[in-house]
Amino acid sequence: MKRRNIITLCWISLATSLFFFFVFTDKKTVENFMLTIAISSMYSFVLGAGNGLLNDFLNKKIPWSEATTKRAIISIGSILFVNIILVYFCNYMNFVVFQKVATTEDYFSGKYNYINWFTINIALLISAFLHAKGFMEELKKTSKKEVVEQKLIAKSANAQFESLKNQLDPHFLFNSLNVLSSLIDENPKHAQKFTASMSKIYRYVLEQKDKELVTVEDELEFAKTYCELLKTRFEDSVGFVFDVKKEDYRKFVVPLSLQLLLENCIKHNFATSSKPLLIKIFSENDTLCIENNLQVREQIKESSGIGLSNIVQRYSLLTKKNVFIEKSEDYFKVKLPVISYKLNITNTIIEDHDKSYERAQKRVKEIKSFYGNLISYCIIIPFLIIINLMTSPDNIWFYLPMLGWGIGVVAHGMSVFAIGKSWEEKKIREILEKQNKQ
Repeated sequence: MKRRNIITLCWISLATSLFFFFVFTDKKTVENFMLTIAISSMYSFVLGAGNGLLNDFLNKKIPWSEATTKRAIISIGSILFVNIILVYFCNYMNFVVFQKVATTEDYFSGKYNYINWFTINIALLISAFLHAKGFMEELKKTSKKEVVEQKLIAKSANAQFESLKNQLDPHFLFNSLNVLSSLIDENPKHAQKFTASMSKIYRYVLEQKDKELVTVEDELEFAKTYCELLKTRFEDSVGFVFDVKKEDYRKFVVPLSLQLLLENCIKHNFATSSKPLLIKIFSENDTLCIENNLQVREQIKESSGIGLSNIVQRYSLLTKKNVFIEKSEDYFKVKLPVISYKLNITNTIIEDHDKSYERAQKRVKEIKSFYGNLISYCIIIPFLIIINLMTSPDNIWFYLPMLGWGIGVVAHGMSVFAIGKSWEEKKIREILEKQNKQ
């Protein structure tokens, strides 16, 4: 036990001993006062320490955050079992050993059933408080841990996304300079036109650098400018066809995705006047498609794979929609998913976690409600028992609210931990899994 808990139990022992000594003890002697302290300390330490150790043991073996339903069921059973044993032990030591007002036979004959039952309710109250306190502490730790994890996930994803975007600048510039270098030797006039187009394109690259998504319309305008730049170099060897639906213009795609795919088409295919490379950009079922006739050129060195893998990774960070690649003997096609609304990468990453948090928050309220009901039961029922026994011991009526409310508490616990919404969701998942297998 922790030192703080031992000090708390000492204060509880002192307070209860003073209360019982001055209220219920007729002979106020030093000997009786010491006996009262000894008995109060025994009850406090045996019941308090016993329930505390039980709670600590269950926290280690079955944490609330890992198996709430299982923990609740085991807690209820173990609380009842342990407290009945502890109460019978304490009352036996009190009445048989310390005060010597009863023999062992009298104690177990049933004469002390009311006292045992009353003490068990007090013990259950203490135990319910400790377990509820443990549950709330575990909940706070789990909530803090989840918040930290969400921040780390968001920061990691943002860093990864920025890293992917930063690959584009040197990659695009390096390839463009290679094209310009070859054009200077082949056609200086075209090289000047290419330089003007390149500056316009690179301005777009810098403008979109910090954006996660751009409109299809903006990306298409940029792609057309880039196609003009390619036309400057390849002339009739390359042809471009744009056929994108107007309703898709206001949707969103990853910036520079078309440029990277167009660049890949040129890089991996040969193009001549007799066998031109035809590149089509068109809409198809909520995707933006880039398709080219397959004229694979021999690669002198292995491709770095930055372009296509970059697009796939960036989309995976922003949406659950996948980038599809189709390849046949005649054509190569890439399908980019278009997104209907603009989003923020951090919001996207934690969207599912927010929904999970809302469900968890609702679940916590249900569990807190049950424990509130249980604690109220453990406080009020013993109070009613005392009133009944002190005012009308011949007319026992406390069992009526005890049984009625007790049934309500059990039903409440069953609805929360056994057959509540979590059980319904579990059964729905099981049925759906069976249907999917069939």
